[in-house]
Amino acid sequence: MTADRERTSRVQYMKVYSVGYASALFIGDLYEFIPEALVLAIQREISRFSGSEGELEAYPLFSVPLPQPLPFPLTRLEVVNTIPEIRVGTIRVLAVSTSCSLHVGRLHHTKAQSRVKNIREKQTASIIKP
Repeated sequence: MTADRERTSRVQYMKVYSVGYASALFIGDLYEFIPEALVLAIQREISRFSGSEGELEAYPLFSVPLPQPLPFPLTRLEVVNTIPEIRVGTIRVLAVSTSCSLHVGRLHHTKAQSRVKNIREKQTASIIKP
């Protein structure tokens, strides 16, 4: 790839309602973005705590190796930006969440990870006799 020249990212209008966990919004060139969000959410109908709820190692989901993309062959690419600008009219986004990015510009490298475990414990219904 040829050497990059300076360029400008221009966005006329952007409305983003929510940017969540380990996520970001970028306008402009960025070399690297490596978000990560390991989440364990325990919801109980009746509060009780054993003291070990936050140990991610107890759940295999958080220790399984992530699949890696297959290597792709190197390709020669030559880009000539006659107008060194990225022009965007309107962007409307409801949400950017959990190891994600909304980016207008060049991103050289990204590696995102998001592992979520939700546990909901409901109280068993007791039978009430009249």
